[in-house]
Amino acid sequence: MKGFFKWFGNKSKMKRWILLILIGITLASYGMVNLLIGKQLDFAQVAKIIISFVIGFTFVVIGIICMQKRTLELFIQGTDTREQAKEGNVKSLIFNKKVYEEGPNIVVIGGGAGLDSVLKGLKNYTNNITAIVTISDYGRAATSSRKMLEMLPLDDIKNSFVALSSNEAVMEGILNYKFTEGRLKELSFGDIYLSAMKELYGDFTSSIEKSKNVLNITGRVLPVTLEAIDICAELEDGTIIENKDKIPEVVYSKVSKINRIFINPSNCMPAPGVIEAIQKADAIIIGPGSLYTNVIPNLLVKGVAKAIKENKGFKIYISNIMTEARSNR
Repeated sequence: MKGFFKWFGNKSKMKRWILLILIGITLASYGMVNLLIGKQLDFAQVAKIIISFVIGFTFVVIGIICMQKRTLELFIQGTDTREQAKEGNVKSLIFNKKVYEEGPNIVVIGGGAGLDSVLKGLKNYTNNITAIVTISDYGRAATSSRKMLEMLPLDDIKNSFVALSSNEAVMEGILNYKFTEGRLKELSFGDIYLSAMKELYGDFTSSIEKSKNVLNITGRVLPVTLEAIDICAELEDGTIIENKDKIPEVVYSKVSKINRIFINPSNCMPAPGVIEAIQKADAIIIGPGSLYTNVIPNLLVKGVAKAIKENKGFKIYISNIMTEARSNR
């Protein structure tokens, strides 16, 4: 009750809008009453009734809108501790990063375009995002840039940086820029940056973790393991496929389903911070993406599946809406 009477204090600035609403109701009611009880009305009387009702209705609408705006301003002043919020500017509530920093801890596991799509959406609701991605080139030949810098396949890491950045187009252009002339010809800026960060901080996990502040991205990105892994498939007829790009083609040509997916080496350890992130997560999102090459391989890294099982938070699997081309699964 005490809080209710504060609305009528001088600092609240609510009384003016309450008065405006009361005047509006009075004018609108006056017009309606005259319309109902009047037997014979000439044009002047009708015009007077309409004007009275319109003005009254307008006052009510303006009063309600301004009261709602003022309520938000009072809410900001009472909950937002930043200097720019002391004046109660409604816009400061929109840009109050405290709301996002106190959001749920969400871990997203996967790779490829599916993972990036989820990250782009989640960053609008919470800053506490951890993307766990695979480190694998799926059997493809290493690029010239990777060979020269002796880099691990970090394409999914770079794509996650782009998805979590505030300006995705600019970040994508920077990280994927390839030099065309001089001593840096054929080198990718993203590979050069990650190589420099590794030299500076000692390992890829620390360098990727520090990139959150350097690149000003939302959340963080972790490789599921620091070991380069090959993703392999065993078909029901016993065929072993060690090249991800060949899996759909071989499955289609042999008309044989996939019996199991495995990684090589099979005993690779998770990167530092991966298990801890899963354990602390309020929600774990798996997928969407290629089930056999972007989703399952993460779960085959030692300790990851167990940590997910033991986590008490929400577990969400996002399935693809269709099968992959030239695959019979």
